[in-house]
Amino acid sequence: MGVEIKESAVTTAEREAMEQFVYDYLAASVESEDDGGRMRWYPWHSADYRFNHIKNVADLSETIAENEGADTDIVVVAALFHDVAKLEAPQDTHAEEGATVAREYLESHGDYPATFIDAVCQAVADHSFQGPLSEVSLESRCLMEADVLDKVGANGSALMLLRMGYESRTHMDAAQMIDRVLERGKDHLDRVESDTAETIGHKRLKRVKWFKEWLEAEVTDMEADELGEPSETETPAE
Repeated sequence: MGVEIKESAVTTAEREAMEQFVYDYLAASVESEDDGGRMRWYPWHSADYRFNHIKNVADLSETIAENEGADTDIVVVAALFHDVAKLEAPQDTHAEEGATVAREYLESHGDYPATFIDAVCQAVADHSFQGPLSEVSLESRCLMEADVLDKVGANGSALMLLRMGYESRTHMDAAQMIDRVLERGKDHLDRVESDTAETIGHKRLKRVKWFKEWLEAEVTDMEADELGEPSETETPAE
């Protein structure tokens, strides 16, 4: 039996060039909007936050792909481009517009096979799909699981606490806000399909649970009762 030869191998230099392009694209998206952009007063809608989220997803998706037998080149490149249009396009079309940007970049940089480009763009377009992950390709699933996991754990907790300052809340609301991260994390974890993503997700949920318990143990009168739910566009997990 012969060894399967992959059509594409993305070098470190190529990955770094893609990262730079994506960061520059996000920064230009912010600068081009006279009103400061969609909810730009929240830091997670800034170019810096969005780029950090993209890098987190790229790293997570690479780990999942390696363990689940997916094509890591496709998954990582798709992860780098999955939110490239997030700051300039409506939420319901940013995935498709991101796929267009990815295609234009890949077709004009390097010599990537058409099948590779098609697979990357499909994963980018798929990543906002709200149906079962079993209905998409393995590469799309790895990307989508990584995107979900970046909203779970210490990172999600930090963003929720940062949000408190923007909403002029006191630290007494901290446990309640972390409770949201925990409950949403459980919902997100219900979507994942792979053993790798599930293992990562459970570890992250434990950290959130411990942090919430520490807050309630250390701060007098702190409770975790429900607060009014924010609108979807205000959620730092986007």
